[in-house]
Amino acid sequence: MDVIRVGLRILVFIALLAPALAVAAPYAAMVVDARTGKVLHSRNADTRLHPASLTKMMTLYVVFDAVERGEISLDTKVKISRKAAAEPPSKLGLKAGQRIKLRYLIRAAAVKSANDAATALGEAISGSEAAFARRMTRTAQALGMSKTTFKNAHGLTEAGHLSTARDMTRMGRHLFYDFPQYYNIFSRISTDTGVKKVSNTNRRLLGSYRGADGIKTGYTRAAGYNLVASAERGNERIIATVFGGRSTAWRNARVAELLDMGFSRAPSRVAVVKPKRPVLTPGAQPARMAGLVARSPRPKARPVDLPGAGQMVAMAEGISDALAEVAVEASVPEPVQAASLAGAYLRPAPRPKGRTETAQAAAPDTKAPVVVTRVSTSGGRHWGINIGRFTTRNEAERVLLQTALVEMSTLESALRKVTRSPKGWEANFVGLTEASAAMACRRLEARNLRCNKLGPG
Repeated sequence: MDVIRVGLRILVFIALLAPALAVAAPYAAMVVDARTGKVLHSRNADTRLHPASLTKMMTLYVVFDAVERGEISLDTKVKISRKAAAEPPSKLGLKAGQRIKLRYLIRAAAVKSANDAATALGEAISGSEAAFARRMTRTAQALGMSKTTFKNAHGLTEAGHLSTARDMTRMGRHLFYDFPQYYNIFSRISTDTGVKKVSNTNRRLLGSYRGADGIKTGYTRAAGYNLVASAERGNERIIATVFGGRSTAWRNARVAELLDMGFSRAPSRVAVVKPKRPVLTPGAQPARMAGLVARSPRPKARPVDLPGAGQMVAMAEGISDALAEVAVEASVPEPVQAASLAGAYLRPAPRPKGRTETAQAAAPDTKAPVVVTRVSTSGGRHWGINIGRFTTRNEAERVLLQTALVEMSTLESALRKVTRSPKGWEANFVGLTEASAAMACRRLEARNLRCNKLGPG
């Protein structure tokens, strides 16, 4: 009997000890000077571990990028799916079928670390959490996070969902420099999520460490207590990362030590070398992109007001004049083209009396390989975009005009040009700056339209 009792006591002891052993996770840390990216301290920084809710830094980075490129607006109302509503805590408590603005989901994911909000964000951007996770991984690779792969938007433990202290430190630095307009979200002790007011999971460090202003906490049984923290004192900014903390208090104390170490080792003055921001693409998701365009072709921050009658007349005449200047083939009557295209996109009011034509039809030049279809004051801008190759010049001109009307905000000052190539007629917009050409392509690609940037020369 004594042997049995001893055996039972051993089994009970093992059962009680097992959860504590399961919580233990490998420890890793990194400290960098945020201004230059110089590593000031590291330990197990390249060991692949469970990131837990540090994942949401990438979730939010992708969302910020999607808002910037016009895929979605901060005021877009997102419908909560059953999957998002069913995510385990930490959560906001969203209900399936509920609609909530994207800006509130961002706040909930950043401050409350809400898993339901993170999943809803991923579904709003990419149609499904799985597709969004693939986009997260592509973004991580573009940022140089070579040992990171994502399987979900919230960070709950899943096979293959792994990162490193080095990669997450890099992630934090990019968040700070690439999207400074949103970075203040991570320093809020509390915030309104449209549903309720929530407190920051990192409020203890934010409230106790001088200069701390972010960034993100994380915890799961497999990961332990994780944190990427950033603090600024004078001209210095330090980022410290901890994976595998034993408790919230232990993690915060260790991060405070690492930040102190960083401030003691970093020079007081140094030239800031911002991380290079990569050019990201949404990826091949034609079905989802079409749906997004149907709902919100432009961010609501850019109000769309219908032009007045005078503006409509000017726009209609501008189109007709531009088409009248095109050297069209003899087989296609010029007036028919102008009338049909202008009528297809605008409903102009009657032309005021006394207005005279400002352009006359140019004589056809069958030898010229290039046709200019709009006068432009490019001011020395030598970049352009190509929107496709077509079998006839008329088709290329038609698509150019359609595209100009769809994307007037970035192409209104561009020169429309059709160029003959051995394989067909190239439809180009020229006379753009490099930045405006890149922006035009991002916005057209967000509408699932082809676009290639053309450099000088």
